[in-house]
Amino acid sequence: MSEPLTITTMRPREALLISILIVAVMGVTMIGFGWVPHISIVLVMCGLFAYGRFKGAGFDAMQKSMAEGVVSGIGAIYLFFYIGLLVAALMMSGAIPTLMYYGFDLISPHFFYISAFVLCSVIGISLGSGFTTCASAGVAFLGMTEAFDANPAIVAGAVVSGALFGDKMSPLSDTTTIAASIVGVDLFDHIRNMMFTTIPAWILTAVFLWLLTGNVADADLSNIAAMQQQLVASGLVHGYALLPFAVLIVLAVRKVNAIYTIIATIFTAIAVTYIHSSPTLGQLGGWFFSGYKPAEGLDLGTVGKLVSRGGMESMFFSQTIVILALSLGGLLQGLGVLPALLAGVTHLLTGVGRATAAAAATAFGINFLIGEQYLSLLLTGNTFKPLYERLNLHPRNLARTIEDSGTVINPLVPWGVYGVFLAGILGVPVVDYVPYAFFCYLSLILTLIYGFTGFTISRLPQEQREQAH
Repeated sequence: MSEPLTITTMRPREALLISILIVAVMGVTMIGFGWVPHISIVLVMCGLFAYGRFKGAGFDAMQKSMAEGVVSGIGAIYLFFYIGLLVAALMMSGAIPTLMYYGFDLISPHFFYISAFVLCSVIGISLGSGFTTCASAGVAFLGMTEAFDANPAIVAGAVVSGALFGDKMSPLSDTTTIAASIVGVDLFDHIRNMMFTTIPAWILTAVFLWLLTGNVADADLSNIAAMQQQLVASGLVHGYALLPFAVLIVLAVRKVNAIYTIIATIFTAIAVTYIHSSPTLGQLGGWFFSGYKPAEGLDLGTVGKLVSRGGMESMFFSQTIVILALSLGGLLQGLGVLPALLAGVTHLLTGVGRATAAAAATAFGINFLIGEQYLSLLLTGNTFKPLYERLNLHPRNLARTIEDSGTVINPLVPWGVYGVFLAGILGVPVVDYVPYAFFCYLSLILTLIYGFTGFTISRLPQEQREQAH
């Protein structure tokens, strides 16, 4: 593998100072001013352009470095198009609404906390969005806490844990796609590898929530029954509508390429759609671009917003931030910032445990300093990928580490994007639910344990080792 282009060199201390300034600028603009990450990244890039010129680097060379950064993650950009199509297809076919409908039957008045956790896990995987899961099922559960005589902080912790499990493990999730693509591994290979930390963390979370379960009242489940009725009224709930999910799971287990798997699932979903409805080709095209929309005149309440999802257009935010972040990573590589940082710590990172801890600490730190989930994945993945190759570690290890220390940590940060959103939508302060968001920090603890013990850590195949060196 050819080394990325480096157009200037610098010492580790200089690189560390620049990194601190970048984190400070992003933190102030995103947390203090409320800017979206795109604007903050562009501002940082403008500053790096000026610094590059000061160091004698030409704009063409810097632009080439940025282009190399984008090319390194071009798979994510393409994959987002297909994921947008997939979500729309799973909505129009009824696959996601049907899964949600049966998921509501999991609610038990006597195991309320576990019910909240399990249902939010199911909905999180089906939607691929922790935000949407918390804003829909999460709000419903918080609304029932008084009737159940339940602790709202524990309920919020269960909701967040389930939603982040889905956000982390769903092939529809943008964070999952970013983590896989930024290090160059197949999406479903990444998901399978994450099961080593995610499944034990999920089971332990369920056990802890079960231990916290006390006597609860026989609550009124009318809110949930109403949502089920709205799902049925949408005309999308059918047992056979789960067929696309079956195709998706079978092909993923058989290790079929993610793009091929998604395409096969989309065509299966289209076929299922025509069993219970007859959309025109014009409607299909509109849904695939702008997202599925239920027929006008249906009073679907909260469910109407849940099923109105998907489409290429819904992926534009994620795609543009990926392009800009990859460009920033390429520029930092070209200007010598990332190589200098690695050079300053490489002599310390001589083993799997230390490399895992360093990558986890970086993703964790970016979450707390900047409060941005995407950047914790993108910057950490870009920075540590060369180190993992040097240690002959398969990049899937890095992808899992940054998810376990990046994706699931953002909801625990009171000033983070996720934390601010959840505190507002759930009505529970972040510091109150943090002790009960077991899944989030159990994932981090397990990935560190695996790193230092070597358990489930995979090495590069011999041919890839030769290419890497």
